Amino acid sequence: MSGENIEPILVKAASKSNGITSMVIGSVGLLLSIIWFTVTPDWLFLAGIFLTSASLVTMLVGWFKVREPAYSLQISPSEIGYQHRLGVWSIGFENLQRAGCPRVRQGLDHVDIEAVGFKIKSYEPFFESISPRLITHLLMEQRPLLNHVTQEDCSTGGCYVPAMFDDKHFTLEDGTVLTGVKAMLANRMKLLRQHLGFDIFIASSELDRAPDAFAKLVNDCHQASQRGAR
Repeated sequence: MSGENIEPILVKAASKSNGITSMVIGSVGLLLSIIWFTVTPDWLFLAGIFLTSASLVTMLVGWFKVREPAYSLQISPSEIGYQHRLGVWSIGFENLQRAGCPRVRQGLDHVDIEAVGFKIKSYEPFFESISPRLITHLLMEQRPLLNHVTQEDCSTGGCYVPAMFDDKHFTLEDGTVLTGVKAMLANRMKLLRQHLGFDIFIASSELDRAPDAFAKLVNDCHQASQRGAR
């Protein structure tokens, strides 16, 4: 992983697959619904409405899939980078402690969350790499994680959690004071680290393999990067 000419490892999100297929199926369904309204009797009108609605939803799902970047993650010899239509973030391997699969307690057992977590050494480089729009998306996306650690009976993300809107100022290692959505994310990361052991999370739908296999890949790349830096 230390050579400059090594090709990066590109990870395509499982959720992005079949985007064009979904749009084609939705288009065909919409065409069939038009024919349906033309040739069927009035008492089948509601069925035509259902077909039209389903076709539009399928097209919309496909459109959102196509809009996403071709690859959700890129692992280079020096860092791991996340790509989203709302922005990017990156974690240099020199700033990574470890990657792993977070677990939560359910009754007497511990179960894996369908995500990969990253524990980092310093928050400063991470916040230099991320955009406010992506921060807002992450705050919304990670609500179920927050509910896992704050309300055992609320795992759907629909309950009110005071820590969800914790926007008190956050001071980074270099003295920089974060406010607004950046402070909210920093406080969220600190809370999740206390309960789950990681600061940053990627949902399994963003990966092209099982979460534990991806975490092993990142840790292997991290170790190779450290060996190359010596």
